[in-house]
Amino acid sequence: MQNENIIIVGGGPCGMSCAINLQEHGINPLIIEKENVVNTIYNFPTHQTFFSSSEKLEIGEVAFITEKQKPVRNQALSYYREVARRKNLRINSFEKVYSIKSSGQSNFTLETENKNGEKQTYSAENVIIATGYHDQPNMMNVPGEDLPKVMHYFKEAHPFYNKNVVVIGGKNSAVDTTLELHKAGANITVLYRGEQYSKSVKPWILPEFDSLVRKEIVHMEFNAHIKEITDDKVIYTAGNETKEVDNDYVFAMTGYKPDFQLLKLTGVHVDENSGRPFFNQETMETNVPGVYVAGVVAAGYNNNEIFIENGRFHGGKIAEAITSKKVTEF
Repeated sequence: MQNENIIIVGGGPCGMSCAINLQEHGINPLIIEKENVVNTIYNFPTHQTFFSSSEKLEIGEVAFITEKQKPVRNQALSYYREVARRKNLRINSFEKVYSIKSSGQSNFTLETENKNGEKQTYSAENVIIATGYHDQPNMMNVPGEDLPKVMHYFKEAHPFYNKNVVVIGGKNSAVDTTLELHKAGANITVLYRGEQYSKSVKPWILPEFDSLVRKEIVHMEFNAHIKEITDDKVIYTAGNETKEVDNDYVFAMTGYKPDFQLLKLTGVHVDENSGRPFFNQETMETNVPGVYVAGVVAAGYNNNEIFIENGRFHGGKIAEAITSKKVTEF
């Protein structure tokens, strides 16, 4: 068993920020990340531009300098890799934490498995859960959803030139995906269960999308509910009618949700309606002493409440809470 003072579960910007803040207090935590560092950003579309300006994405007082005010995906990936290098962060990537248990005396036992199937056990005095939400797509639970042609992330439009593509969803990710697929020459059908355009769609992209729909360049079906996905079709209902559309690929842009499994395993209370874990706003400590939350997982289902911009400051609260607790104990 490997003994650690603090283990951070999640290697995104907020988890990294926690590690840096703890370093400033003389503590060198271990980050365990189930995929690659800043995996959420890695899963963004290849040409994604951030809504935030570069300085609002900075962590660890490392300057994020870009030629334009708002950086793109690859610049962010490069920046966070450089932060990890400069701060000499201890990161075990491609290692998944699948169990956290209290072992008494304010200690926790964590069990992990890496990409090679090798298992490891850790002991930690404190655990910070910074697992985000983008790694857990909302599943539709329909037959055929597990087919290779069905994707919950959109990276690049080029491979889908002249292919019949169904985009499921009607919010920002679905609209963005549709616009990129159109530029690449895909034949697109958008199926959305809502009765009209979502009010959450960014107002500066909706006119272009609506124009494609009105010109019937993109076929848009409202009140559409997916029933089955086959190798060559998508079957759905609209109103009282069952319909089908010839199909090569599906982008199910149905949104994402936090993974509450680890929180619940530790005994953290999670509100069933909001998905919000119980924690102290001042310290980020949950109802389980020694277990903290950082980043968007603290917002539950409301992922529009916490971004990198404000989640990066959780690390400072946590570091202060942990170090002040140690001083008190001493």
